[in-house]
Amino acid sequence: MDLQLEGKTALVTGGSRGIGKAIARQLANEGVDVVISARNIDTLEATAEELSKETGRRIVPVVGDTSNNESVANMAKEALAALGHIDILVNNAAAVGGAGGGENPDAGLVDAEAFLGDYNGKTLGYLRCARALAPNMKENGWGRIINISGLAARNAGNYSGGMRNVSVVYLTKTLSNELAPHGINVTVVHPGQTRTEIWPQRLEAMAKAQGKTPEEYEKDIISRNAIRQMVDSSDIANVVTFLASPRSLAITGDTVVAAGGGGNAVYY
Repeated sequence: MDLQLEGKTALVTGGSRGIGKAIARQLANEGVDVVISARNIDTLEATAEELSKETGRRIVPVVGDTSNNESVANMAKEALAALGHIDILVNNAAAVGGAGGGENPDAGLVDAEAFLGDYNGKTLGYLRCARALAPNMKENGWGRIINISGLAARNAGNYSGGMRNVSVVYLTKTLSNELAPHGINVTVVHPGQTRTEIWPQRLEAMAKAQGKTPEEYEKDIISRNAIRQMVDSSDIANVVTFLASPRSLAITGDTVVAAGGGGNAVYY
């Protein structure tokens, strides 16, 4: 299937590594020129050079901090100056997990400042980026905004990690209602545990907290999903790339779970 993405442009926040980097790579493989944004210029420049050589597309590194109004405004300005317009926004920049107390929550341990920081960087950060780029998409009569959230939205256990993800779903639906008449689709993707380049370190820390070896803990994760495989960042990128394409016209305001079919709950 031709995803009809050749010649499109995109901005991927949190694009210097992990899921964001995988998304930028896959979009570029489909003919998209991509601005990648994060806070560390050295990592951004290294990733941009790597992906540009690999895909043959233009990959532009732009520093941006989604928790800061001025930084987001500047990021959007630089992205538009570099590529002329932005067709696709992938909101992905957020600290993994959140500051809500881990798998065994204790409300008394939640740090209010860290909690608000989670919301500011992710929920409000996603809104800032959408607000900055939607006018350009409206002018062009077409756009895609994909918000990367997470399955903590559907599993109690981490106060800020889950609550901010729920709020991203609400943000997505509200934005979709506002922007759909202008040809802009807005969706949210929930990854579960996903293998990225920093997965070995995360796995070791989580396994240690459970008194298990990394191998044992990863087997536990795999046993809880239907496909009995570990989902890779490239698998998430494939889903996002379809949602970023004109082929996804029928999907807006909805949540797509990309976690291998874990759990038995029915959502309708």
